[in-house]
Amino acid sequence: MPRYPDERREAAVAKLLPPYNLSPREVAEQEGVSIATVYKWRKEAREQGRCLPQATGAGTEGWSSKDKFSAVVETAGMNAQEVAEYCRSRGLYPEQLQVWRHDCEQAAGLASQDRRREAQELKGHKARIRELERELRRKEAALAETAALLTLSKKAAAIWGDEEK
Repeated sequence: MPRYPDERREAAVAKLLPPYNLSPREVAEQEGVSIATVYKWRKEAREQGRCLPQATGAGTEGWSSKDKFSAVVETAGMNAQEVAEYCRSRGLYPEQLQVWRHDCEQAAGLASQDRRREAQELKGHKARIRELERELRRKEAALAETAALLTLSKKAAAIWGDEEK
């Protein structure tokens, strides 16, 4: 299996990004490598933290939520000019980044709301469990008392005789 130089890998991966936006199949044909190799290179680039959309040519629909989040994090400390350059290099619009940032913020808010809701549900479940355990102890005590009375009535009947005859 041939090992390709890093420069060739980077050039092939760059073709997946804007302004080229080629599909992995097109890159494989141009570079003369298998499509599996291109997918492997794209996967390795993602593992290094680079944003590479799943489906090129599909606009931002091909971007996974992880890639969108990465783009938001990468641009968090940038000024407007740097964000514009970042967007141009990846075929994005700054407005898309703003929407993604808003979505991330909303997701974090939903997560905290979910945690609060789950905590309230857990508190309610614990209270219900305590109530059921209290009721179970009461019923066990009543059952034990009934069993003791039944045993005593049988012993009394055995000692004094059965009055029902």
